[in-house]
Amino acid sequence: MSTLRNSCRIDPLRAGATEHAGAAYLTGIQALARLPLDQSRLDAWAGRNTAGFVSGYRGSPLGGLDQELGRKREELEAHGIVFRPGINEDLAATAVWGSQQCGLFAGARHDGVFGLWYGKAPGLDRSCDALRHANAAGTSALGGVLLVVGDDHGCKSSTLPNASEFALRDLGIPVLAPADVQELLDFGLFGWALSRYAGCWVGLLALTDVVDSALTVTVDIERRRIAALATLVRDIPSPLESPHIRLDDTPLEQERRLALKERLTARFGAEYGIDRVVADARQPQLVVATAGKAYVDVREAFAKLGLSTEDEIAKAGVRLAKLGMTWPLNEAFIRQLARDAKQFLVIEEKRPLVEEQIRNALFGQLAPDGGPIALHGKTRQGAPLLPATGELTVPIIAEALTTVWPASAKPLDTRFLRATARQRRALASAPEAKQARKPLYCAGCPHSISTRVPAGSRAGAGIGCHYMAQWMDRNTHAVTQMGGEGVNWLGQAPFTSERHIFVNLGDGTYFHSGILAIRAA
Repeated sequence: MSTLRNSCRIDPLRAGATEHAGAAYLTGIQALARLPLDQSRLDAWAGRNTAGFVSGYRGSPLGGLDQELGRKREELEAHGIVFRPGINEDLAATAVWGSQQCGLFAGARHDGVFGLWYGKAPGLDRSCDALRHANAAGTSALGGVLLVVGDDHGCKSSTLPNASEFALRDLGIPVLAPADVQELLDFGLFGWALSRYAGCWVGLLALTDVVDSALTVTVDIERRRIAALATLVRDIPSPLESPHIRLDDTPLEQERRLALKERLTARFGAEYGIDRVVADARQPQLVVATAGKAYVDVREAFAKLGLSTEDEIAKAGVRLAKLGMTWPLNEAFIRQLARDAKQFLVIEEKRPLVEEQIRNALFGQLAPDGGPIALHGKTRQGAPLLPATGELTVPIIAEALTTVWPASAKPLDTRFLRATARQRRALASAPEAKQARKPLYCAGCPHSISTRVPAGSRAGAGIGCHYMAQWMDRNTHAVTQMGGEGVNWLGQAPFTSERHIFVNLGDGTYFHSGILAIRAA
């Protein structure tokens, strides 16, 4: 411990700070690939002997991450970072878990290994057993693990719409919600620092709209000051109070430490200010809290309603907050946010994770008139307000804002809403297209032939491109999860006169998990 405290006296911003200064145009995938390099530089500037380990499994919106990491392999290795793609997501998670165990045994060449796991939301689902064990065990004090989860709210490249916040909460893994490519970088480094401090794995949501975008970002190390300083080792009363991984451990001790990790996570978030007030009305008529991609949409909705700047939003009587960590919330920040307010609106994608926490945080807190603070989110006074399905859009958010807008606040410019209402009416009255264009196989693709079945036969659908056979004239139906192709037939066969079916299974799926389906058959 004394070695760690001494090394923390080094200012990581003093040496080499201009080597990676300035601006860069990055896609979301490029930003994620840059993250372990930035963490390595931070540790080197702080005088720490660390290495990195990256593993996961590709899948949209993170489909190109393994290729980008592969292109950077030499640079990664020069910084002591090993990139090793997983056969599937749960084995990749187990390998990253192993990186946190290095210091428990003789022969470790580094003071810690920081880990990065990547995968799309269905990969998180199948990895929950591995992740639950790994997070309960903990991380090393100079290691830490960042869990990058690709979410697809609109089901643009998935078999089901997906959002990972509730799964991560159930695993006891904190959730960071970046709004753009810049925050992929900043929140990623924040996540590793938090992981080291609280001894837990940390989730970083990589939403399709963010990862598939590009932005000119600031790469100055000054932007990483929070992450750099956050590696300071806190004073631990006794070794028993450490949240970090240990060799001799019991399941019940691990469960007890989960509560400690949650408290430390909330303390860390409060100390280093990942949540912030964007616009602050002195006497707010309405408080609005949002996070991630929804924040970008909220700002655009305000602009469409005539409030383009933070100053204009505040002068209209709104206190607007952007939450960086959506679980666990900083309850003290939420209570302070609601001070002097009568109404509180939560705008978030999908299910009400933030709204439920805010309701608990505000329990018993009163508005200036002595009554309860009116909390709106998915509903307002029992009526639907914001959908928990599909994707939030700017018109949906703008309409919700006008619905809860206080009569005493500055009036909104509703011309945008009237225009979108006319557009919706025009679309509703327009004749439907007789044929909607759906994606098909690329020219020359072998699936064009391989997915055909003999006359009178049927096939079960597979994941990936095999999925498209369902809307072709190929009598293909009933998709399963990845690796379950054909196993649904085991539950049908005893109860039908049908004797045989075909199933599509890709070679990538075979390597990932499909071999078990073949064994089961």
